[in-house]
Amino acid sequence: MAWFLGLGMTGAALLALALVLDGVLEGLFDGVGVLDGLFDGWLSLPVIAGFVSMLGFSGAIVTGTTGLGAAGATAVGVPAGAVTGWLTWRFSRVLMNDRSGAAPRDDDLIGASASVVTAIPADGFGEVLVRRAGQPVKLAARSPVPIARGAEVWVEQALSHTAVAVRPVER
Repeated sequence: MAWFLGLGMTGAALLALALVLDGVLEGLFDGVGVLDGLFDGWLSLPVIAGFVSMLGFSGAIVTGTTGLGAAGATAVGVPAGAVTGWLTWRFSRVLMNDRSGAAPRDDDLIGASASVVTAIPADGFGEVLVRRAGQPVKLAARSPVPIARGAEVWVEQALSHTAVAVRPVER
């Protein structure tokens, strides 16, 4: 039972190391001929930690509660560890492929409503206040017609990261 508890604690320690040494183990096998892309996340520290800790803890539980011995505990622990490793791998893939938190792009501003904070002269620059990812952002704005301060405008084009082309809202 002590061996299995040791494996469980080693797996938990590996999991703590995974938080600190994120991606180090995967980097060891990058570009290594036959191994390149073969395991693709299976040799990640969190997956190995999940496997080892579940093998250890489930083996300790089986050893402590039944009379199966080390062979029976290993027979239960290896599949439990494999399932935990697979679930860890799947969960990490889901988190890595999640695009809901993608950074806003300049094109996301097109069609957004804004208010003029510095008057915009004809074919010149003024400033507008627009909400980007829920936060107010002041951007340089250009318009073919003059627009007074306080007017509501729509963003027609993103000229750069800090400048937009706008047109007045007609109501």
